[in-house]
Amino acid sequence: QVQLMESRGGLVQAGGSLRISCAATGITFAHAVMGWYRQAPGKQRELVARITSGGSTDYADSVRGRFTISRDNSKSTVYLQMNSLKVEDTAVYYCNAFSFDTRRDSWGEGTQVIVSS
Repeated sequence: QVQLMESRGGLVQAGGSLRISCAATGITFAHAVMGWYRQAPGKQRELVARITSGGSTDYADSVRGRFTISRDNSKSTVYLQMNSLKVEDTAVYYCNAFSFDTRRDSWGEGTQVIVSS
């Protein structure tokens, strides 16, 4: 059974930085594309960033240049470094894993990030 454990988010002032992480178990991490999604109140869940096992990355236009996704395959962990945070980055952030072995998506429970003005 795949489990994705996100670190605690937090409250940060606009312009600040925050790093969240997600540790995966029950999955061959090197065979998975890892991603971060977010959902703000009243909005649909959207892709923030994703990274392949080889390190190729993809970002939403709204975060490109401010956020950095990375992964440590030896620790089965994916990170999201968020810099220059804006109030509109406030959302619940979800870790996602797509396994090429099972062709299935798995989701974490989400972690709240609040950016205050």
